[in-house]
Amino acid sequence: MRINSNLAKLAAVALSVTYTGLAHAELNVFACEPEYAALTKELAPTASIYSATTALQDPHQVQARPSLIAKMRQADLVVCAGADLEVGWLPMLQMKSANAKVRSTDHGLFFAADQIETLDKLASVDRSMGDVHVQGNPHIHFDPTRLLKVATALSAKLTQLDPAGAADYQKSLADFTTRWQAAVPRWEAQAKGLQGKKVIAYHSSFRYLFNWIGIEQVADLEPKPGLAPTSGHLASLLTRAEQGDILAVVVASYQDERGAKWLGEKANLPVVMLPMSVGGNDKSQDLFSLYDSVISLLNGVK
Repeated sequence: MRINSNLAKLAAVALSVTYTGLAHAELNVFACEPEYAALTKELAPTASIYSATTALQDPHQVQARPSLIAKMRQADLVVCAGADLEVGWLPMLQMKSANAKVRSTDHGLFFAADQIETLDKLASVDRSMGDVHVQGNPHIHFDPTRLLKVATALSAKLTQLDPAGAADYQKSLADFTTRWQAAVPRWEAQAKGLQGKKVIAYHSSFRYLFNWIGIEQVADLEPKPGLAPTSGHLASLLTRAEQGDILAVVVASYQDERGAKWLGEKANLPVVMLPMSVGGNDKSQDLFSLYDSVISLLNGVK
């Protein structure tokens, strides 16, 4: 009887270990953007992670395709930028997937922008202002300090959903934090020569990057957020560029280059395409190489 009892205990322990491992390894994460897929991978390397978009897609404009609905239906956690970046498509996916687990931030829904203080919050918006975000600029992943705060909060969310993996999540967060904090001074030293430089850029995609390294965006290729450049607006930008103090025209990897190229040719300015996220160019394979790439490209402007 004692032998049978011991065997039963051993079997129970083995089953518990097996279940814990599977629960930890099989956590399904739906990331709205590739930067949050990459961040989740740093914090939960054994999770199954799916990115709904790529760095070559406009994250404002996404179709609620059946494949996305199916992936959200399977998700234990949905990780998005927030600040209404996905307001045009995320609610539709939530509704059609009928996955109650990812409808509330109390459970399996996580917004990065909720974890930090965003830039450019507005008291109110109306249609005349274009595609603006009342909750602030959502493209926060190019601010290393803010992103680290998001990582800490996301690790806590992973632990909430998968308590069995708490020790592993804590270890991954500590490792990421150490490597990230070591990289930031290196990036800041590399970007020192960019402080005070002026650019014309498309949208406010790199607002946090410019704010961090000290670049001033003096004009926007869009006449209003979300509107394509018009000939009249481009003419006014050419007049501004003729002052001779512009470093470059900057566009993101998913944005239409035509207006930027026209302005660059007319004003004799370089046009720099920066990867908007992980996968935006061949060198941006994770968050670290993404930062390496954008700083290198800006430093390479002649």
